[in-house]
Amino acid sequence: MTTEKPLRPQPQFPEPDTEPFWEATKDHELKYQTCDKCGEVIFYPRAHCNACGSLDTTWNVSKGEGEVYTFSVIMQSRHPAFKDIGPYALAYVDLDEGFRIMTNVVGVDNPIDDIECGMRVKLTWEDQGEGNIAIPVFEPA
Repeated sequence: MTTEKPLRPQPQFPEPDTEPFWEATKDHELKYQTCDKCGEVIFYPRAHCNACGSLDTTWNVSKGEGEVYTFSVIMQSRHPAFKDIGPYALAYVDLDEGFRIMTNVVGVDNPIDDIECGMRVKLTWEDQGEGNIAIPVFEPA
């Protein structure tokens, strides 16, 4: 008997600021915005530039390469989506395009010993079931 891993909490739509980001994850695209007026990189998704207030922004697709800024290892979680995975790493990753994302670092044997600040990582995806969003996570580059 196989048991499916529980889904992570899902965003609720309609949500005009973040919906384009989440829709792009279905195609394994990590999107971020730039301001058309001042050039500021904008992340997390929002309707305006947080530097100049402009509403004119452009969506871009990240290459998904960066480095671990900082991380913490979660030893246990009672949420159904996380309770059986053992220790896992919650991290901030600085993407080469100039934005920081909160994510997980996966693909390591022991997150306590195998992750370090400054480590290069690359994007991979945790699919959440057919037709659902996917979660951007990172693995060692």
